[in-house]
Amino acid sequence: MNLVLIPLLLVWMAGSVAAQTATRPDLVRVQGNTFVTADGKPIVFRGLNASDPDRLEKSGHWNKAYFEEMKRWGATLVRLPVHPTAWRSRGKEPYLQLLDKGVGWAEELGLYVIIDWHSIGNLKNELYQSPMYETTHKESFEFWRTMADHYKDNTTVAFFELFNEPTVMGGKLGTCSWTEWKTLMEETITIIRANGSKAIPLVAGFNWAYDLKEVANNPIKAEGIGYVSHPYPMKREKPWADKWTADWGYVAKKYPLILTEVGFCGPDDKGAHVPVISDESYGDAITSYCDTNKISYVVWVFDPQWAPMLFSDWNFTPTRQGRYFKKAMQAYKAGKP
Repeated sequence: MNLVLIPLLLVWMAGSVAAQTATRPDLVRVQGNTFVTADGKPIVFRGLNASDPDRLEKSGHWNKAYFEEMKRWGATLVRLPVHPTAWRSRGKEPYLQLLDKGVGWAEELGLYVIIDWHSIGNLKNELYQSPMYETTHKESFEFWRTMADHYKDNTTVAFFELFNEPTVMGGKLGTCSWTEWKTLMEETITIIRANGSKAIPLVAGFNWAYDLKEVANNPIKAEGIGYVSHPYPMKREKPWADKWTADWGYVAKKYPLILTEVGFCGPDDKGAHVPVISDESYGDAITSYCDTNKISYVVWVFDPQWAPMLFSDWNFTPTRQGRYFKKAMQAYKAGKP
């Protein structure tokens, strides 16, 4: 190489590194019952759920355009659900490469990321709702050890959702007390923290991540965490607000709370199933409740096949709930909550 060019190359490389560093968002941390940026500024997230990156890559849609569309819809946060079966079948290193691409696109667009271990069932007994959610204690701990070490210096990855939806399915999957669940989650948090991660662990309640009543008397013994609920419309009958407060909303008075799955579809919509059947009245209720109580939420799901879907085709044509939440989220982006 021409020696005259070396100083110029070094200057360019330094500028490139500085530019990359400048695009990385502020570290998100917990202060009281609020998520805040490094300088203490409160932040309430409005986000969208991706479908599994493994699935998106196989169908040719794991690309920056996908993230750009979420940004256009007004998202400030993207949740990436990693199914245990996809994690195993693709393999650790290839899956990390997938995640790195998604995290990189999110970072370029100023979006934060939740990495979600997307299992449904009773982790204590290792019994699950269906085979796609099968995992073990060891695999789950290893997954989070890997995530913690791999993303320990990456502030774009703001959250680790430790387990998607705990449920015993009315005893079909055996029993699991809150104390037993709490022990598993505290063990996971210990592993994450010991491996250097500053990401905020998110802990879900029972009944498919809906019910957080146990937190009142027996909270997770760890600082700097958040709690999760998935308050789909059919979990409770109308009027919702008072029931939501009793079941999970009260938590937001003391701890950060994020609804990592909300959504609805009409009874005749594609993929309609009982927990999510409703109408725009649910959208009005959940967005108003979150606005009033400064609770973050993430809408399920930015996909044309998984339900309740937000768009109907890969032109990103909004569905019924897509039209509702796109308008709502763009209003936040425009500063009109």
